[in-house]
Amino acid sequence: MQVKCAICDQVEDIEDNSLQAKRLRNRRIHMYLCAPCHERIGNNTKKRLATGQFRLNEEKQRSDDFI
Repeated sequence: MQVKCAICDQVEDIEDNSLQAKRLRNRRIHMYLCAPCHERIGNNTKKRLATGQFRLNEEKQRSDDFI
């Protein structure tokens, strides 16, 4: 299966029977990132977290009195 990176438009081949290919076929909202782009985004996110200015917005958990 040929896939295209969403950021750099690099075309790569992945196995048709792989889990990643199945996710891309069945869930169209998922996008493919090549290894260099995936690594670059991960490194930049870690740098922003280290500054202390970056906050991840997490859902507020509701407490259920009946549980």
